[in-house]
Amino acid sequence: MKIGALEAGGTKMVMGIFDEEGHLLEDKRIPTRPPAETIPEMIGFFQEKGIEKLGIGTFGPVDLRPDSPDFGTITATPKLDWRNYPLYTVLREALSVPCTFDTDVNAAALAECRLGAARGCENAVYVTVGTGIGAGICVGGKPVHGLMHPEVGHMLLKPNPRDPMPQGFCPYHESCLEGLASGPAISKRAGRDAGNLPDDDPAFTLEAEYLAQMCVNLIMVLSPEKIVIGGGVLEREFLLDRIRKETVRLLGGYIQAPEITARVDSYIVLPELYPISGLIGAWLLGRDAQ
Repeated sequence: MKIGALEAGGTKMVMGIFDEEGHLLEDKRIPTRPPAETIPEMIGFFQEKGIEKLGIGTFGPVDLRPDSPDFGTITATPKLDWRNYPLYTVLREALSVPCTFDTDVNAAALAECRLGAARGCENAVYVTVGTGIGAGICVGGKPVHGLMHPEVGHMLLKPNPRDPMPQGFCPYHESCLEGLASGPAISKRAGRDAGNLPDDDPAFTLEAEYLAQMCVNLIMVLSPEKIVIGGGVLEREFLLDRIRKETVRLLGGYIQAPEITARVDSYIVLPELYPISGLIGAWLLGRDAQ
């Protein structure tokens, strides 16, 4: 059986063909253009490969309520061409195969929980820090859904008084995680591309503090067994140690679990499946499609 996997991102669409055992047989990447240009190319790729199931992990926000008439629709995305686009329905009807639909970060969290850095954990969080900040949360081994899906990137933080732009850069909220700590936020604050900043730039001190605030909030609210942080910004691997140390400092000794007090290096970790965590997660979703 061939299982299709789609990681639909804001800048690129990644399509994969897997067998039932999870071997990636073929993949293709195309830029995310307006739906009228992008969707036919994706449909053509999957039709040519003869897939029998499809898993979709997409950028959001999306409607994940099975009883909603808009289930599977990308909703209030800042990518205006995709706003209110019924991605799940369009692909399912065009391909005539069982489909499963979730966010890209929930798919990545599922992959890291089952096969990657958080394997063996029933409850874990996967965070990606790049152009935006998103997180998938697994509880009981399954991605969390509810009123919608987790939007960790828009949790509100306490700005550092030394931050020259304490309100951040999010068009929706002041001082939210994404507005303060995404890759573009680093660049805008520094006045140049974050990729060209030296490791000792003060921007990374703020970055580590804001991501540590995120970790503290996740620990206090969700009590995960593991926090996995990936994405382009974390390719600066020195950041991870700063985040760990700042998280412990901010917790102030309140959480006495040895995972925090003695083994934080193995508690807040990088993903093992990056950069295809989301694609592997989409395969897992597709494999379970009914």
